[in-house]
Amino acid sequence: MIKSPIPKVSYKKQFRAIGIVFGMYKPHENNLLNKGFIEDSNGLKIDAVVLGKALPVIKKFINFEKQYYWIVYPRNKDSNNIHLQIAGIWDPSNFKNNDDYKINKTHDLLLSLDLKDNLFSIRGKLIFINIQEKELIIKICPSNQSKNQKNKSFKILVKGEISMKYINSFVSLEVIRIENSLFLEKFEIIEDNISEST
Repeated sequence: MIKSPIPKVSYKKQFRAIGIVFGMYKPHENNLLNKGFIEDSNGLKIDAVVLGKALPVIKKFINFEKQYYWIVYPRNKDSNNIHLQIAGIWDPSNFKNNDDYKINKTHDLLLSLDLKDNLFSIRGKLIFINIQEKELIIKICPSNQSKNQKNKSFKILVKGEISMKYINSFVSLEVIRIENSLFLEKFEIIEDNISEST
């Protein structure tokens, strides 16, 4: 069974912001691999950092002249400026012989999982809707099990439209990255008007 880069949710109100981006990772400095950018298929450079758990894999397997499918967590301060946190690489079986055939095969596998390049799954509380600008803000909270202070809640801005009646609802969004912005493709209301504590 192929492990999906964006797994199915394990419970109904699971918060998350995760996606997959195909491109080449370039660190800013050769001796400092954790900060750099992902250059996508169109040549756009997206600011990126490598999370600790992904660093050993990058050090051991990555050819910085080749493209990979990166599993990423998006962050943005506004709707036109995305930053990516690299959490891993999909698919490990391609590390040793990453030729065009393997890339095409991986691309087909992705489609078979109902996924595609630049697709993101955003799940959280819809806390703001700007009707004029067609922008949404989703608040993502860390899981209750994690008491780690670094794991604070954060907000993701998405370009799109959802009815004002769904404000404060728990939503699941499928969004697509176009350049430095996230655009809503489809959404599902998981729970209407959830409590203020979330």
